[in-house]
Amino acid sequence: MADVEERVQRAERGGADEIALLLHDPAQEVLEALLRNPSLSEEHLLILLSRKNLPEELLKAVAGHRKLAESQRVKAALVLNPKTPRLLSLKLMKFLYLFDLVRVSLQPAVPTEIKRLAENQVIGRLKQLPLGQQVSLARRASARVAAALLGQGNPPVIAPVLDNPYLTEAAVLSVLRREELPGAVVEVLAHHPKWSQRYDVRVQLVRHPLTPLAVALGFLPALKPEDLRVLVEDKSMNPALRDYLRAEVDRRLRRRHP
Repeated sequence: MADVEERVQRAERGGADEIALLLHDPAQEVLEALLRNPSLSEEHLLILLSRKNLPEELLKAVAGHRKLAESQRVKAALVLNPKTPRLLSLKLMKFLYLFDLVRVSLQPAVPTEIKRLAENQVIGRLKQLPLGQQVSLARRASARVAAALLGQGNPPVIAPVLDNPYLTEAAVLSVLRREELPGAVVEVLAHHPKWSQRYDVRVQLVRHPLTPLAVALGFLPALKPEDLRVLVEDKSMNPALRDYLRAEVDRRLRRRHP
């Protein structure tokens, strides 16, 4: 490999092909020289920003690039880079498009604080989004955003949310624990081939006042005795269902102590 001084000169003056060869150079001086090259394109910069080992100084220099830093794609790539300084990422977040924010929230290497802020911005926009965008989000958003969408109870969005690969049982349970929840959400969850089979989801569905009585009764035989006893003591439950719960507890006691 040529010495650093020669590579710096090539980085400053070379054409597109020369730039492409130097985007993965290990020397910071060479990468800084690339930023001074008038032939550096947005595509070049995006390739450079995909590197996870860039120093903070270089990332700050990219953000200050007088021509390319205005690019929406460059702003997003900077936030997605795990080495971008926190304050710089926070400054850039407000410029990102909706699905750029989704990408940030799903990127494992991005700091938790930045992912959380991205989710907050997406959640803050949900009610203003057209239905098509809500459905697209439902299929690919993070668990927290998916839970927020599920909680809104928009019927065309419920099924895609429940099939979202990022949705977790904890997120589903957090929705079911809400005091106010559209009945359509409970109805679909109660019959969903995946989520209605989860034990803790079943317990929460039995507890929820909007779960159809017949569905709740169908779940009772699979519940553990200790959970049945807790549910019997829950004063917020449907009185008719509590009577069935008592009967189920008594039935099991008689079976154990004939």
